[in-house]
Amino acid sequence: MSEHFVNHLDQNVLTERNNERKQDLRSAYYRDTTAIIHCSPFRRLKHKTQVFFAPSNDHICTRIEHSLHVASIASTLSQGLGLDQELAWAIGMGHDLGHAPFGHVGESILSQLRMERTQRAFEHELNSLRVVDFLADNGKGLNLTYAVRDGIVSHNGETFLQSLTPRHERKDFASITTRFGIVPATWEGVIVRFSDQIAYLGRDFEDGCRLNIVQAGMLPRIAAERLGNSNSAIIDTLVHDLLTHSSVNGGVGLSDEVFEAVLEMKKFNYENIYHSPLLKGYHRYFHRLLSLIVNYLDELFISYGFDYPSYESEKNMLAAGFSNYIRDMANSYLQREGGYDNLIFDYVAGMSDTFALDCADEILKPTHLNDDIERSLTGKWFDVR
Repeated sequence: MSEHFVNHLDQNVLTERNNERKQDLRSAYYRDTTAIIHCSPFRRLKHKTQVFFAPSNDHICTRIEHSLHVASIASTLSQGLGLDQELAWAIGMGHDLGHAPFGHVGESILSQLRMERTQRAFEHELNSLRVVDFLADNGKGLNLTYAVRDGIVSHNGETFLQSLTPRHERKDFASITTRFGIVPATWEGVIVRFSDQIAYLGRDFEDGCRLNIVQAGMLPRIAAERLGNSNSAIIDTLVHDLLTHSSVNGGVGLSDEVFEAVLEMKKFNYENIYHSPLLKGYHRYFHRLLSLIVNYLDELFISYGFDYPSYESEKNMLAAGFSNYIRDMANSYLQREGGYDNLIFDYVAGMSDTFALDCADEILKPTHLNDDIERSLTGKWFDVR
């Protein structure tokens, strides 16, 4: 690590885990990366929306691609500033593990539904920490280092700042109730926060062009001239500008002219992409879909509780899968949280886009009734009376 960009928290704190592990050839942060890439929540990211719901379109960015982009950019920036590339890579790979299905549209819907029932919002940053600390590996969590967990919960890529300096103090993760105001404890965590924005700013615009929501020529002049008009050019500009204008005293940051252009492009993306009629249409549809799933699972849990055979009477895979989740996780919820208030929302938040759509079919299509009818008709066909 550079003698200039130094993390002031003790190294033993940064590499601390909830449970000690035997040492092996890998560094502490590289082990975190391997734990992340082998967990089920990471694998499901390949079927989760980044911005646009297009599971059959290989050219549209998915959540797993976005995570790889963030990790790659963060590693590059860390190398340029003399920071720990493996720490930055691990944070980047794990930062979005807690995202709900259907991207930020799904997140806002799930947050609304959760507020109605528990008076607590859903924020994917906090849920990503919840995934690595608790939900992954059937309630055991991934046992990651403090530094990686801190970077994950602090990444808040929706808040654009011109510069940011880490707050070198230890967090009480259990007391965090919102992403707002949280500052990473390490320089690498700060790097990932900027890398998140760099990764999606140009890529979301590029995907918008692919889907004919916007056209390349629509980009504001200040953004096109100062940043570039392609994703690769925008990434290159922002990376080099950060490397040039970051300092220990001033923090990791962008120049005045580049930051002005970033804000213009962010405004353009929000007005023409994120708030486009297409995504607004998604919101109405996915609100109905997620409400249907949450209400159905709520009804099941109230009716059947821990009577697992009763879930089989529903004769659909959603009920069966939910009962298995309860069976695997019930004791962990009781020991950790003293109840099951979060159980349904955790289960739904972990769904991929495609699985959530399949769940709606499971609830609404009475396939098992059709099977009963077909058996009945077959019986009558061979009835000699």
